[in-house]
Amino acid sequence: MLDSCARAVQLGLPSIAFTEHAEFTRPVIEPRQRELIGRHHLRHLRPDGVFAPPELDLAGYLDGVRRCRERFPRLRVLTGVELSEPHWHPEPTAALLAAAHIDRALGSVHALHGPHAARPVDMLFPDRPALDVLRDYLAEVLALVESPAPFHVLAHVDYAARYWPAAAGPLRPADVEDELRAVLRALAASGRALEINTKLPLAPSIVLWWVDCGGERVSFGSDAHRPDRVGHGFAKAADAARAAGFRPDRDPVDLWWRPVRR
Repeated sequence: MLDSCARAVQLGLPSIAFTEHAEFTRPVIEPRQRELIGRHHLRHLRPDGVFAPPELDLAGYLDGVRRCRERFPRLRVLTGVELSEPHWHPEPTAALLAAAHIDRALGSVHALHGPHAARPVDMLFPDRPALDVLRDYLAEVLALVESPAPFHVLAHVDYAARYWPAAAGPLRPADVEDELRAVLRALAASGRALEINTKLPLAPSIVLWWVDCGGERVSFGSDAHRPDRVGHGFAKAADAARAAGFRPDRDPVDLWWRPVRR
């Protein structure tokens, strides 16, 4: 965390948010796909194939934030959490958010319900038509957005596209424009923000649709997971936001950008 703050200062960022993962879903990894899991994740795979990561060490996390704030007093360090499928897990989600003040709560979808158990989105592509998987993913994102789940920002609306198989041909946002617009309309109506995640550059057309659907705020996330990736792709993301009419808020340390209405 300290190294990530140092990187943010080096880049001239006014603020950084550490949105630690809170994974309540326990998806099943089929034996034939276990080699796809990163080595550092294998230790969380039970013999029955259930992926069960540990609970968020909230006390340790908050202590890390405290040390960052002490070391970098001119950098605004926000507390944050990325809630996976919080609409499936209202009770543990509420308990987590009641245990500490969280500046930035992200809502995300990483898994989909299957006939017998939840499965990670990326591991569905080999078994089904790619466009069907993407549409099912967006349907679940819509369910999340339309739920009362307590989050501020919708994380990586294009998460499933990270795993789009090359054999399926090029992925065009227009192929799922109706589904994306449904998500964006619901998100705008909820008053939440859209994240422009730079791990996979968000298509500029989606940012334009966000404005067209009434979206009022965007935030930027590098999904870094390591210090050298902090702020990766922010320059191009900012260009896409500006092209859609967004500008930094009056309080830029919060990293909200809002559209300039004509």
